[in-house]
Amino acid sequence: MDDLRPGRLFVFGLGYSMTRLARRLRDLGWQVAGTTRDADRLERLQDEGFEAHAFGPDQPLDPAALAGTTHLIQSISPEDSGDPVVPALAEALRALPLLRWAGYLSTPSVYGDRGGAWIDESADPTPGSPRGWKRLESERAWFAAFQDTGVAVQVFRLAGIYGPGRSALDQLRHGRARRIDKPGQVFNRIHVDDIGTVLMASMRQPVPGAVYNVADGHPSSPNDPIEHAARLLGIDPPPLIPFEQAGLSPLGREFYSECKRLKVDRIIDELGVHLAYPSYREGLDAIWAEEQA
Repeated sequence: MDDLRPGRLFVFGLGYSMTRLARRLRDLGWQVAGTTRDADRLERLQDEGFEAHAFGPDQPLDPAALAGTTHLIQSISPEDSGDPVVPALAEALRALPLLRWAGYLSTPSVYGDRGGAWIDESADPTPGSPRGWKRLESERAWFAAFQDTGVAVQVFRLAGIYGPGRSALDQLRHGRARRIDKPGQVFNRIHVDDIGTVLMASMRQPVPGAVYNVADGHPSSPNDPIEHAARLLGIDPPPLIPFEQAGLSPLGREFYSECKRLKVDRIIDELGVHLAYPSYREGLDAIWAEEQA
């Protein structure tokens, strides 16, 4: 991916995943700027050398911050009122003559529950929750915002993200891991660095209007990564808890109310992506090895 011509990336929402991408691009000679609503994180990003700006419901972004942007990513979750970035872009787009690529980071919640079936990007979105509907509305707003601009716009539906500092290993260490017994339930996952690889591949060879499932292609029980991490740590996994007795939050119950298996042929065939971590096993093994180094 080192043949990706340097540009200027602006990220709405320089959080965990996008900061790791930002570091990779900076090493390739890119300029990277972005936003956060957290004051402490803003300071940390600036200390690391990134051009970071405050942005939130009560913190509008100065359009001048976007000057020179060639690539744009929106990774902020929708608000109750809708996508928080589209209104900010309405005026700024006219002043972005260099912009050629834009990506919106969505989630598979737009598909709703599929009873464990395999689905690809051709499946009609049928959200089963208000959260899923907000995501779908944001996807549509993102496409509409760039209509007739000549900018190559894509949507990336990211599976559950894990990586260094945010994996089943950390959950076990901090006593937060739970094994919930719900037969037939599967979750889709993606290692944080494979997200960056997919986005960089799209930047290199954009397909305007494309939608991509971003997952490792090996969905499995939510308990499997916990059990694998426990083996790496040399400890017993937590006991199984029947789903009905788990006392999940409304958001937790929402996650467990949907079951689907994401096909990822498009990122492989269309973008030529080779996933470094094709399942949670390779991902957790790599995190563990890095921790022991």
